[in-house]
Amino acid sequence: MVDSIIFDLDGTMWDSSDGVTKAWNEAVRETGYDFTIEKEAIDKIMGLSVQEVADQIFFMLPAEDRLPLLRKCFDKEMVVLGREGGKLMEGLSEVLTELKKKYRLFIVSNCQDGYVQTFLEAHQMWEYFEDFMCAGDMGLTKGESNKALIDKYHLKKAVYVGDTQGDENSAREAGIEFIYARYGFGEVPDYQYGIDCLRELPIALEQM
Repeated sequence: MVDSIIFDLDGTMWDSSDGVTKAWNEAVRETGYDFTIEKEAIDKIMGLSVQEVADQIFFMLPAEDRLPLLRKCFDKEMVVLGREGGKLMEGLSEVLTELKKKYRLFIVSNCQDGYVQTFLEAHQMWEYFEDFMCAGDMGLTKGESNKALIDKYHLKKAVYVGDTQGDENSAREAGIEFIYARYGFGEVPDYQYGIDCLRELPIALEQM
């Protein structure tokens, strides 16, 4: 029986792409560059590692300039998202309230430190989650972060809920089941369990 749920964040529990796009373009302008980052580009990098994001978004810059600019974008992002929040997936609070009664809840994201905290603070979600890991700033893969969380809390049968192939890979690496959030940003061609909205998650868990 499933005893715990590890959630991805972007595309699974919220969509922060509008705020991220706004923040990153402010950071780019303040740094003196004259290009614009489109929202479609932000949508495509959700769930990637920090280095992959830097290389994909700032491909036009010298390699040594990409991460420093991305760090500036992250700093601005915390300000904008902390003030404005993001778009929560439909039914999130209600579903988390229901799940919390039966399961231990966690978050593992590829994000930088501070991003998950901003989500939790902006939308008052602290009460639902026992802990989280920001794999992007720990030098770990998502799968390694999943395993670290499982070991730390002695989880017996965890599942990972996410919306990208990287999420599915991370679950497989950690040796746990994966539930594909089909409503999210990514495409996962091969999966066993899937949901089309968060409200389907409790039912999917019961069937595992």
